[in-house]
Amino acid sequence: MESVHDLIKNDVTTNQIVLYMKGTNQMPQCGFSAVVVQILNTLGVPFKDVNVLEDIEVRQAIKDYSNWPTIPQLYVMGEFIGGCDIVREMYQSGELQELLKEKGIFSK
Repeated sequence: MESVHDLIKNDVTTNQIVLYMKGTNQMPQCGFSAVVVQILNTLGVPFKDVNVLEDIEVRQAIKDYSNWPTIPQLYVMGEFIGGCDIVREMYQSGELQELLKEKGIFSK
């Protein structure tokens, strides 16, 4: 049986963009998650959402995996980018768009 850690590793390495969040991209259940979803939707990039509220093990394991204490957490091409504040700052400065372009992920 795969461990939760293995499942997370598989998710972040087989999807271009993964957002570990509270709720879903259709129905975020926290303001911080909603901000990151809105940024990704504005950029027009597809992403996999993982609702940490559905599984307490995943909720704790993702924090251990990234060594980051809060949710949401954004991963691009297997690389941990950060939480809401970091993603917002990167988006506002154009750094996030540049990163996506470098990784071959095209936004609007």
